[in-house]
Amino acid sequence: MRWALIGCLSLLSFVSLDSRGDELAPAIIANLTVQQSSLPLETLRAIFAMRQRTLPDGQAVHVFVLPDDNPIHEAFSKKILGVYPHQLRLAWDRAVFSGTGQAPNEVDDETEMLEAVASTPGSVGYIKQTSLTDQVRVLDIE
Repeated sequence: MRWALIGCLSLLSFVSLDSRGDELAPAIIANLTVQQSSLPLETLRAIFAMRQRTLPDGQAVHVFVLPDDNPIHEAFSKKILGVYPHQLRLAWDRAVFSGTGQAPNEVDDETEMLEAVASTPGSVGYIKQTSLTDQVRVLDIE
C-alpha cells in the first residue's frame, strides 16, 4: 500500500511538471530576413553555442538569449539544445576569456527578445510558443 501511494504521488508530480513544461514550450524565432524556415539541430546547437557565426545561406547570425535563470531559457537549453544553461554559459565564457569568440546578446525578457529579433536582420532567439507574433519567423528543427 505504501509503495502504491508513493508511486501515485510520483506520477502526479511528473504530470504536473510535464504540464508546466507545455506552457513553457520554446519556439525558435528568427528575423524575417532569415531565408531558412528550418535548421538542422546540430546547426542550431552550433549557433547558440556561438561556434557558428553564419546561417547556412551565408548571412551573419546575431544570437539573442534570455538570462540563465529565466524558465524559458532553461526549457530552451534542456529541451531543444539538450544541455543545461550553465553548460552554455561555460562555453560562452571560455570563448570570451580565450579571445576566440563572443557571448550572445542577452535580453531581459520575452518582450525585449521579440523586439530585438524583429529589428535585427539575421537574428535568432527563442520565446514561449504562446508568445509568438507575426513580427518574427518561426524556425522548425530538422
